[in-house]
Amino acid sequence: MSTNEPMSKTELFYKRIVLFSRIAGLAVAAFGIPFYLGYGSPLPFSNPTYTLMDNVWLIVFPFMFVGLIVGLFFQKTGGLLVSIPLTAGLLLGLATDQGLVLHMLVPLTVGILYLIIGFSKAYKKSKKGGAKEKQS
Repeated sequence: MSTNEPMSKTELFYKRIVLFSRIAGLAVAAFGIPFYLGYGSPLPFSNPTYTLMDNVWLIVFPFMFVGLIVGLFFQKTGGLLVSIPLTAGLLLGLATDQGLVLHMLVPLTVGILYLIIGFSKAYKKSKKGGAKEKQS
């Protein structure tokens, strides 16, 4: 695709998804990391007063934060690092009758967007097209 040709609707759609997911990932990480570190002892099982779900989320959070940052550059890996632990934590919360932690659906949505971008053939095509333009 040369610089004079307009972008197709699909390419524009994926560029917007990439931009939104990166901004949302950074926002969730920037907002969540201080809460995680300010929880007291962020190490799971270090405090006997922590419940099972407290310990589960203390295990899930580092994976989520690493996945949000990694997903900025490697969408598949970041999406998997965010989606799998969050899904496991949410399902464990439902299985133990602790309920669904609704605010954790925000980073899960970002993780799913990372996966959509990572597995998208249209995004890969537009990325390759941009790389060919730079080489010319």
